[in-house]
This record gives sequence, C-alpha cells and structure tokens, in this order.
Amino acid sequence: MTVLVTGGAGYIGSHMVLALLDAGEEVVVIDNLSTGFDWVLPPEVELVVGDMGDQALVEGVIRRRGVDAIAHFAAKIVVPESVADPLGYYLNNTVKSRALIEAAVRAGVAHFIFSSTAAVYGEPAVVPVPEDLPLSPVSPYGRSKLMTEWMLADAAYAHGLRYVVLRYFNVAGADPQGRAGQSTPNATHLIKVAAQTALGDRPRMEVFGTDYPTADGSCVRDYIQVSDLAAAHLSALAHLRKGGESLTLNCGYGRGYSVLEVIEVVKRVSGVDFEVRISPRRPGDPAQIVAKADRIRERLGWRPHYDDLEAIVAQALAWERSLKQRNLR
Repeated sequence: MTVLVTGGAGYIGSHMVLALLDAGEEVVVIDNLSTGFDWVLPPEVELVVGDMGDQALVEGVIRRRGVDAIAHFAAKIVVPESVADPLGYYLNNTVKSRALIEAAVRAGVAHFIFSSTAAVYGEPAVVPVPEDLPLSPVSPYGRSKLMTEWMLADAAYAHGLRYVVLRYFNVAGADPQGRAGQSTPNATHLIKVAAQTALGDRPRMEVFGTDYPTADGSCVRDYIQVSDLAAAHLSALAHLRKGGESLTLNCGYGRGYSVLEVIEVVKRVSGVDFEVRISPRRPGDPAQIVAKADRIRERLGWRPHYDDLEAIVAQALAWERSLKQRNLR
C-alpha cells in the first residue's frame, strides 16, 4: 500500500512525507513545485512533478504505485491574497480538488485525508472553537476549503470513499531533527517572518492591526507544531485503515497567543530586539481563533509532543539558519 501526498514538497506536506517514511510507509509525491522544493524530499521518495488537478496523471500514479490513501496538502493558503485573487483560489483549491477527488474515486482509492483550515469558521462566536460551530468563512481562502469539505462529504455518501478532514489552526516550527521546515522565502507565517527578521533577512516586520477586541489589540491564534500536525495525519490514516468512519477534526493545542506575544517570544529566544511596525488590519483576518481540540484526542488518540512555544520558535530559528548555510535564503 502506498500513500499519495499532494503538495508533498511543501512545508506541511514534506513533514508528512517524513512521518510516513519514519512509520515504514511507501510514499509517492505529486507537486508542481510552485511553492515546494524538490531538495527537501529524501532520495527514496518518488516525486512526480505535475498538477494535482491533472486527472490522467493522478490516476496513472494511483494505479502504478498501488495507492490506497491520499493525503491532500496542495493549496494556495494566503488569506489576503485570496481576497485579491478569489478566482485563482477557487480554481486551485476547489476546482482542482474536485478533479483530484474524482480521480481518486475512479481509481478506487479508499481513504482520503484533507488539509483544511480553521478559516472555515470565520469570526467564531465561541472561543475555543468546536467542530460543530456553524461555518461562516470570511475569506475566499476559507470558502475554497469549505467547498472541498462539502465535496468530500458528498463523494463519501455517493461512492463509499472514507475521509478525515483536519482543520488546521496556525502551523509553526520545523522538524526537530532539522530535516525540513518552512522554506518559502516570502512566506507569511508569523513565526517564520519574525525568525527571518531576528536573523537579519528582513529589515523589520509588520503587525497588521492592534485594534482588535483582544487583550493587547493584536490577533490571537492557536499555534500547532508541524511535526505534531503530521502525527495527527498518521493517526487519521490508521483510523481509516482500521475501518473507522469519516471524521472532521480540529488540529490545535487549545491555547492562543497574540501576535505581540509571539514576537516577544521570538525576541527572547533569538536574543535580538528587532524592529516592529504597526500597520492597518489585513482583509480577512479574524480577531481570535483558538481550537477546541478535545475531539481529535478522543477519536484518534492523538497526543502532542511539541506543545511549547519557545521550543517551536527555536526550531524555526534553527531552520532559518540552516537555509542561510545552504545559500537558500
């Protein structure tokens, strides 16, 4: 049995590839390398450079490699960009996901794990956010992901496909062994941006809004370490292979940190007091979103191992230093 990882040369997908290999799984990756990097993949992993919306390509890979499960990470993920380019996001995240799901059904794939997002909740009326809260995304990014959740549910009902939807909160950190991390130079992840600023790769960083209804006025988010998130996917795969029902689960720690709090942690861990500028709010950013994360523990038996913000920041800083040493910055 082989697991197909779409977007497996990207940030989260590459950590899933490592987790699968560590677990003794066979892996094949489809990635168009628009934001991913072939060098992050171990040499024993087959990389098919192509589009996950190319049904002939996907079906050929599924049949040739005996794929029984798909972990679907490939997506555009920047909320403000989705506001400026909604049709691009609906094409990439929704239309191509539909093509991927159809290819999976036609080729007889039994299990599907989908990389969704807390953005489907929009401005939640309840914090921490439970999975059964009414969904009201405020950005095209969130809507594009929610549409794929709906398509999966409908395909499961019609065709017997079983799936786990994992709604990520804010993903951060890097592989503790230093094998992978967030490598995109212009990524918008807060901890990566702050780490780059601390190491001198950016002259300063911006905080987008300090007038939110939170304790210090900046946005509050739940930060989950990327290897813990990959482990959640492994637990989801084991659940499906044992005959488990389709599930939708939050992936977070259930505790929030504000943007300003995170920046202070990065300054403390790095020992650098870098420049921070306050800018207006960005469109599509909720004030506060923190996971109610009981269900994933109850249903999958998942337990985090890296729930420590200072350790997560230290991992991000170490990865940025390694990129500089590899002349990839």
